[in-house]
Amino acid sequence: MNNTPPVTSREIWGWGLYDFANSAFATSILAVIFNRYFAEQLAGGEDGVVLDLFSITLRVPGVTFFTYTLAAAMLVVALLAPVLGAIADSSGTKKRFLAFFCYMGAGATAMLYFANEGQYWRGAIFFLVAQVGFAAANIFYNAFLPEISTPKNIGWISGFGFTLGYLGGAIMLALNLVMLGYPQWLGFDHPFSPQDTFLSVALWWAVCALPTFLWLKERQSAIQLTPGKSYVRIGIQRVAKTFSNVRRYRELTKFLIAFLIYNDGIQTTVVISAIFIDEVLGMSDGMILGLFLVIQATAFVGALILGAASDYIGNKRVVLLTLVVWTTVAVWGYFIGITGNTQAEVWGLGIVVGLVLGGSQSASRAIQGTFTPVGNSAEFFAFYGIAGRFSSVLGPLTYGSVYALLGARPAILCLAVFFILGLLILLTVDEKEGQRQAKMAVA
Repeated sequence: MNNTPPVTSREIWGWGLYDFANSAFATSILAVIFNRYFAEQLAGGEDGVVLDLFSITLRVPGVTFFTYTLAAAMLVVALLAPVLGAIADSSGTKKRFLAFFCYMGAGATAMLYFANEGQYWRGAIFFLVAQVGFAAANIFYNAFLPEISTPKNIGWISGFGFTLGYLGGAIMLALNLVMLGYPQWLGFDHPFSPQDTFLSVALWWAVCALPTFLWLKERQSAIQLTPGKSYVRIGIQRVAKTFSNVRRYRELTKFLIAFLIYNDGIQTTVVISAIFIDEVLGMSDGMILGLFLVIQATAFVGALILGAASDYIGNKRVVLLTLVVWTTVAVWGYFIGITGNTQAEVWGLGIVVGLVLGGSQSASRAIQGTFTPVGNSAEFFAFYGIAGRFSSVLGPLTYGSVYALLGARPAILCLAVFFILGLLILLTVDEKEGQRQAKMAVA
């Protein structure tokens, strides 16, 4: 590490405000508006689209086509992440990579404006590029966490970032709700289209991220290049070296395997829940948007409470607690609407999801932060990103395939398997040993 000034509160705010900026994409694009627009308008809903793959003609439902597109984007990021992270560490350019992928994602999100009904390939390409930008930028954003925190406050700072994220996502989602349902509140006498909301998300993401690039410092110094060397070559060598030394970070390895599995369920649940509620339970657009505002509000509270709790009872215990709740949510989702008051169940389920969503994400990121050698933060967070991205490949593929074969209810129930397996592996992780191993430098 190079000699840099102490971390300031403004820098922590600058770091957290990136979550405030990009969460507009997570809520309006991934979770509530575009995912349904893609599945129902671009990709034909239940009628689906016809795909010709290797001389085989397949008709897949719109939901399945959306989840497969999401999986393809995550596969791209998973393949790029380790080398990009190692290059960023060796060249001291994490912030540049963050800015590049941030504005690539925001630009592609703006291009979704031009994806009209039935144009599923155009929508898929723009969405894939936007999702790659969103996911890759998060790798470098997360990599700053060990540099601006200590083992004693990393849980709180991680939770603080997610808290700002849920606040930003809720504000943008509320604005999109007004745009679609109450344009007169904004002084317009005509309704906005879903494409208009995509433009608003792109603008929000691009503008609100500016404090991050102004306030956040690049603390990792660049490695001096010798003749015949390049940062790309150094990056690839560092990845190979890290893989060869991974046995030295046994607890980190076990955690990443657990995270890979349980994050399958979390990310897939977030992405498909609005589609599930729409198709299976038939809730109106206004009610779905209102429900997700409640989820964002409760996630805001949950991230604060569980983020603080992580520093007192341990990050691992917080994640284990949330995984028990996530398992219950998956089972509850299978039976919801079959008996009882469907609307009351949906709102109750939304509140429960919101409370554990922030806690499971912030505590997981804090575990990774305390298990990571500080001088290799981008590289190791890239591996964390790989776990997250590969899980975002497997989860949507699993849900989309089960949905096509058996329907929505069995597809949502299968997510419980991911939570249970992830919980069992996480039980074997020793937090104190993982923190001790993090003090060993990568050879």
